[in-house]
Amino acid sequence: MKRKLTSEIIDLIGEKVKLSGWVDCRRDHGKIIFIDLRDKDGLVQLVFLGSDKDLYQLAETLRSEWVISVEGEVRGRPEKMVNLDMITGKIEIAVEKLEVLSQAKTLPFDINTNGYDIHEEKRLTYRYLDLRRGRMKKNLMLRDKVIQFMRRQLGEKGFIEVETPILTKSTPEGARDYLVPSRLNLGNFYALPQSPQQYKQLLMVAGFERYFQVARCFRDEDTRGDRQPEFTQLDIETSFWGQEEILEMTEALFVETVKKFCPEKEITQIPFPRITYGEAMEKYQTDRPDLRKDKNNPDELAFCFVVDFPAFEWREEEKRWDAVHHPFTRPQTTDIEEMKRIPDKILAYQYDLVLNGSEIGGGSLRTYNPDVLAATFEIMGHTWAAIYEKFGHLLEAFEYGVPPHGGIAFGLDRFFAILNNEPSIREVIAFPKTSDGRDLMMGAPAGVDEEQLKELKIGIIK
Repeated sequence: MKRKLTSEIIDLIGEKVKLSGWVDCRRDHGKIIFIDLRDKDGLVQLVFLGSDKDLYQLAETLRSEWVISVEGEVRGRPEKMVNLDMITGKIEIAVEKLEVLSQAKTLPFDINTNGYDIHEEKRLTYRYLDLRRGRMKKNLMLRDKVIQFMRRQLGEKGFIEVETPILTKSTPEGARDYLVPSRLNLGNFYALPQSPQQYKQLLMVAGFERYFQVARCFRDEDTRGDRQPEFTQLDIETSFWGQEEILEMTEALFVETVKKFCPEKEITQIPFPRITYGEAMEKYQTDRPDLRKDKNNPDELAFCFVVDFPAFEWREEEKRWDAVHHPFTRPQTTDIEEMKRIPDKILAYQYDLVLNGSEIGGGSLRTYNPDVLAATFEIMGHTWAAIYEKFGHLLEAFEYGVPPHGGIAFGLDRFFAILNNEPSIREVIAFPKTSDGRDLMMGAPAGVDEEQLKELKIGIIK
């Protein structure tokens, strides 16, 4: 007999079915035993009667979290035993056959609570058990549904998803890179991408025009509640679009997502307010203003766009100008002399999407004019030799016909944390790191075998 899920048997009263899953709980009532069986879709009540002694005795041995398989008849529950809180609350299974597939030790913590009271290090050490928790399953299932929906929405708008490399080149993008030594090119290193920034711009040179990717990104920086060493972005790049078109697409995508999956939440203002960086800093003293009317209301979503960021900022410790976003962000001028004369007054086509005081997205139009790009690097104090060493591949590509282009990327982990009213992005990631970047379940980071280091010609300085 083929196994069915609990969600598939609701209308099969009178039919014989096979179910498999975990023992969620057991209740003994004299000559009758009730077991709640749990699978990925939910719970269903199993009934064992004392009239079948062998079956009943086997049912008496069952304990929480044992994995079992049963066969039996789907029956309607007596009216007084209907449980409207369960999807399967109107039915039960009269078990005729039981097989114990595996036993389980007593769990190190209770998985039938929300888990907030359990020390996070313990939860992350046994993350595979923590993920059995109803709250965690709900978080990951919403994540899956939203990502699938966003993929469909972008596909309908003519975007195609393209995967870009994980092993790439170390380039200055604002954070430390994770480095990967190359065995075949000793002394050289790959870097894990901080974002697919350069690859997506090269896809615009290649003529794909509308790209997106649910991308893994890696940054070696200090972690906190809304940061992880590795995280997920919805990464987007377009050709021939201006800032207005990108912001309109962004707003429509998030409004449609919230309305479909979180109809109980209220978006404070549509269209999303547009606030300049200068206005935000003057009025709110932050470029991530929280515009909720009631900050204690978890069902209020206050989106806004922050626009017109400065193109450059002064780095006092280095005594030089640097790009606020990255050097390929397009200034709001093509007057090169003006750029060089008053870099602190030059604005950029840079924009952020802010939600409830958290930056969940950011992007810009890109500089594709080689003269403006050269002026930008000159203002930042870089020599052309240094620039070509880091970005020569991109600059050369721009010599073969580059369209005007721009994009935006969204931090999906932060967005899902807000949607689920969670205090940390670790609550919406299947296998996150601790606040200091450790994977307690796998024991990473960890040392490696001395032979591996010899093969890579790497020594450890202690």
